[in-house]
Amino acid sequence: MARHIKKGDMVEIITGDHKGATGKVLRVILSKNRVIVQGHNIAKKHVRPSQKNPQGGRMSVEQPIHMSNVLPVNPKSSKGSRVTYKVDSKGGKKRVAVDGSEIGVVKRAK
Repeated sequence: MARHIKKGDMVEIITGDHKGATGKVLRVILSKNRVIVQGHNIAKKHVRPSQKNPQGGRMSVEQPIHMSNVLPVNPKSSKGSRVTYKVDSKGGKKRVAVDGSEIGVVKRAK
């Protein structure tokens, strides 16, 4: 099944505590249908002292958000928009916002 979100996309969060906020997708977890959005859904994680973190203490970590709760940002309107897919004459597959503006290339033509 095609996913409407890719790593590096700007997305708008449409539900939850961060509703209306936008951010960049850092990671897509396909097996769980979740994404990690930069700077949102942050939780504290308690860490023991180690060589990497000799002080230990509490770290802020971004938690995953379900894919259905985010929409790609339409570059034309700067708001979240649903996505359709179009195949051009050369065979390339593109993501297109509902209003017709192109969001990004999914698969390039060979």
